[in-house]
Amino acid sequence: MKFDMIQAVREAGFSGFKTAGELTRSNLAEVPEAPGVYMVVRDRTTPPAFASRSQGGHFKGKDPTVDLATLQRNWVSGAAVLYIGKAGGGSSSATLRQRLKRYLRFGAGHPVGHWGGRLIWQLRDADSLLFCWRPAGGADAREFERQLIQEFLKSFGTRPFANLQD
Repeated sequence: MKFDMIQAVREAGFSGFKTAGELTRSNLAEVPEAPGVYMVVRDRTTPPAFASRSQGGHFKGKDPTVDLATLQRNWVSGAAVLYIGKAGGGSSSATLRQRLKRYLRFGAGHPVGHWGGRLIWQLRDADSLLFCWRPAGGADAREFERQLIQEFLKSFGTRPFANLQD
């Protein structure tokens, strides 16, 4: 799979491509109640502007903000895919809708325990980022996510911008 163009992500079977605002207004009705993988993508590959403070929620009093040097170091030039996340897999029964709802609540400043992908919420254009998903269809979502991150690593030599750890 190619990670440098939204069209390539669509061709890999991902759907949705909605902003956080669009998903919030619809109460995520279009997002499947199934395990799977989701991505945060940006419709341009030009370098972004970073905010000095995260708009993400402070979970258990912990500030999700990272310094600008960390954001710049993690930025992956030429990639449209900024984050790859999973819902379900292993012993988790989370669905794409549940997982994305938590992620969006965190991004809206609520104290939600969704620490993964938090760098997204320090992009000045976070409101225009697109969320897409693909149900696992019987496969293990955790393994599906791992495979996609490995493919990204092979293409760019690093993990997606907001994927900090396994």
